[in-house]
Amino acid sequence: MSQNISITTIQALKELEGREIGLSDWVEIDQARINQFAEATGDKQFIHIDADAAAGTFFGGTVAHGYLTLSLIPMLDRERSGIQIDLGERMIVNYGLNRVRFPSPVPSGSRVRLRTQLNSVEQVDETAIQLTQLQTIEAEGADKPACVAETITRLYFDNELTA
Repeated sequence: MSQNISITTIQALKELEGREIGLSDWVEIDQARINQFAEATGDKQFIHIDADAAAGTFFGGTVAHGYLTLSLIPMLDRERSGIQIDLGERMIVNYGLNRVRFPSPVPSGSRVRLRTQLNSVEQVDETAIQLTQLQTIEAEGADKPACVAETITRLYFDNELTA
């Protein structure tokens, strides 16, 4: 999915429900990024920051935090190719998650990318819609995804939406 297509109406977006709408480029998850995340969150478990100790685990080396992997979704989503949503919204808000799983680890030095599927588009009130998307982060060469999350995003508009 390398072609970018701009969607400018809610109706056109609704027609994409259930379809993959984007794929990001690969991004390397290096040890420096993992260490910065450990520092920022206080999660300094050895499997993330101590290469010697982590080498003795079934991971075979340091791995990214699951929450670090999850936190990459906004960046990877912004940079993905495919369907670009341009509805003229005033503001976009992360409303939450329905479900998150981390089926496989992200070893330090590996690359990840995001695959996005639009599950649903719902009108929340007169000036907002809600997107539910299945976000799958793949680690290069892994048999299973590194992260699978169902995200909920709200788009707010200055004017009332028409049906």
